[in-house]
Amino acid sequence: MSTEPLARVGAHVPASRAFAYAEQIQAETIQIFVSNPRGWAAPVVDRAIDEKFKEQALTNDLVTWVHAPYLINFGSPTTQTYEKSLASIAYALERAESIGARGVVVHTGSAVDSGYVESAWTQIHEGLLPILDSLPDSAPYLLLEPTAGQGQSLCKRLDDLAYYFAALESHPKVGICLDTCHAFAAGHDLTAPGGVKETLDLLVDVVGKDRLRLIHANDSKDVCGALKDRHANLGAGEIGIEPFADLFRHAAVAGVPLILETPGSETEHGSEVALLKELRGRGR
Repeated sequence: MSTEPLARVGAHVPASRAFAYAEQIQAETIQIFVSNPRGWAAPVVDRAIDEKFKEQALTNDLVTWVHAPYLINFGSPTTQTYEKSLASIAYALERAESIGARGVVVHTGSAVDSGYVESAWTQIHEGLLPILDSLPDSAPYLLLEPTAGQGQSLCKRLDDLAYYFAALESHPKVGICLDTCHAFAAGHDLTAPGGVKETLDLLVDVVGKDRLRLIHANDSKDVCGALKDRHANLGAGEIGIEPFADLFRHAAVAGVPLILETPGSETEHGSEVALLKELRGRGR
């Protein structure tokens, strides 16, 4: 029997019914939004409510993650967007700590204009690093999620994470959230023989060991290299099922939770959680 730590499986769930949803799909880990994912407004923090959520998660043995708003773009050439992005991530990190979450996932963003890339790295260093430096030891990790490589993405492929880590001086509070659909869309062929191992080996080579903290387990509606972020249910897309089994066989995934961000709700996610548990059993 394997002595490796359990790679928990679960899904992104509605915050308003997170625990009922998690129970119905038999999740071991969950991801939620703590503010409007498509807006800048930050709800007033109610410490009592956050503490109740934290206690309930502990009671239910659920590991929690937070996804930051989609509008965040640390590389934006628009001053207002950049400043709001910094304020939004600071809020998300504060709320994540308040509810006992392990990390905050944020998209790596875009320079928007091809001529702004170098400036983007400079402003990421100048704006985001002070926020990270101010975090207490108990604070959750900031998890960079590479996107599907479209447009002027700052992380078109996993190799580009080297620039992000340089800008953030390899800060100890920075980790990675690997989205399988995004990686596939960006050109990392998870379906090729040894493709999952090659992709994860590359990630470790670029950012170092123990930086992978979370995986978004999503199939893809589009072919490898399509640069399109369109999630499909596991086994219903171009990635298929076996690459997800391969994930559990890689040493870098030991103890790393997998979160579904696939179409549907309890019925679909319950079936996919059960599938991931089955695949996990094969790899142990």
